[in-house]
Amino acid sequence: MVKRFLPLIVLLVIVAIAAWRLAVPGEERVRSQLVGQPVPEFALEPMFEDRPGLSSASLEGPRMVNLFGSWCIPCIAEAPLLDALAARGVTIDAIAVRDTPGAVRDFLDRHGDPFAAIGTDPDSAAMIAFGASGVPESFIVDRNGVITYHHQGPIMPADVEVILAEWEAVQ
Repeated sequence: MVKRFLPLIVLLVIVAIAAWRLAVPGEERVRSQLVGQPVPEFALEPMFEDRPGLSSASLEGPRMVNLFGSWCIPCIAEAPLLDALAARGVTIDAIAVRDTPGAVRDFLDRHGDPFAAIGTDPDSAAMIAFGASGVPESFIVDRNGVITYHHQGPIMPADVEVILAEWEAVQ
């Protein structure tokens, strides 16, 4: 009699396991495979004539690299927090993804400008090289050009202390 219900029992166990894994995912964020690796090779033209562009070779000393777009709503939400991080000594460079100088200038005038350098990434090549899935995303790079931290999505108030601790670790 048990043999008769064995396939049904096995099926119910498989369905229960699948339902449990779907309801309780193991990881909520995608972890960058580049943490602990050198910054990928890239060279971006400057967004503005009065400010340098950005390249892997120009990332001397600890830096935070922020990928953003003036068209990105979450980037607006994180802008005041980037200003606060810069005010606390974090050197931030930017990669403007699929953007124009006029739109970026307007964004910076409205929401603050914490960036030391801004490179333009019109075809998302640098974003892809960093393994980013979109904007905003931020990376901390140590003085040896190694990515030590990756923050996916907009920086929220609860993230500031974590980022500052990661920043202090590369000083």
